[in-house]
Amino acid sequence: MAAADPYLEYLSRFEQLIGAVAVGSYGKFRGKLIRKLAPDEFLNKYDEFTNLNNHYKKILDRGDTLNDALTKLLIERQTELLLSD
Repeated sequence: MAAADPYLEYLSRFEQLIGAVAVGSYGKFRGKLIRKLAPDEFLNKYDEFTNLNNHYKKILDRGDTLNDALTKLLIERQTELLLSD
């Protein structure tokens, strides 16, 4: 079975949560304006989110103190990519 394409999943979430919006245009989600990303923009932000999320999980596993900036950036990327909490 082939792995799902994260960008196609993003487009589906965008359509479902925000509606039909052209790439580069904005829609409202949870009181915030969210710009619909082009594939290359999405992949950069998705890779960044994945790396941040992996780092975040390692910090939790070690029991280290969380950095507020890391948490804020992780939440921002999660919102931009319309990923669930």
